Amino acid sequence: MISGKRTGKTGRATKAVSTASSKPAAKRAAAKQPALLSGGNPQVAKADGDAPVQAYIAAIPGWKSGIARRLDRLIVRGVPRTKKAVRWNSPFYGIEGQGWFLAFHVFTRYLKVTFFRGTALKPVPPGGTGKDARWIDIHEEDMDTAQLAKWIKQAAALPGWGKN
Repeated sequence: MISGKRTGKTGRATKAVSTASSKPAAKRAAAKQPALLSGGNPQVAKADGDAPVQAYIAAIPGWKSGIARRLDRLIVRGVPRTKKAVRWNSPFYGIEGQGWFLAFHVFTRYLKVTFFRGTALKPVPPGGTGKDARWIDIHEEDMDTAQLAKWIKQAAALPGWGKN
């Protein structure tokens, strides 16, 4: 609120003009948070780059946010030239001109990490029956960092899926 008296064209005092929103700061901050879809999956608009992926990860509720941060760091550490994006409310990781090699999605009780060319990985991740893709579900206490790091490096070396 701007304090002090103001005068209009007539020279009479007028009411002070408020420059602040009527919403408290906490409500404004909460309004900027992505909506949570089924299972706690954040709704983040399609966008390229690290910023939308970090916004997605920050909006994940509970323990799954910590797992997502660890996974993101593991991917970047294993594949420094990784390109990131959010597609279909999921973070995607790929190599420029080569395609996407991995994505993950939040569900109620786990994070699903999908390797788009998973049938070519050794050992093949346990989830999935499709032609190429395989995945692993990561629960609160069962993230095998060493195995994920191996799969990430293998997946990044393969031709990816789609355009990026």
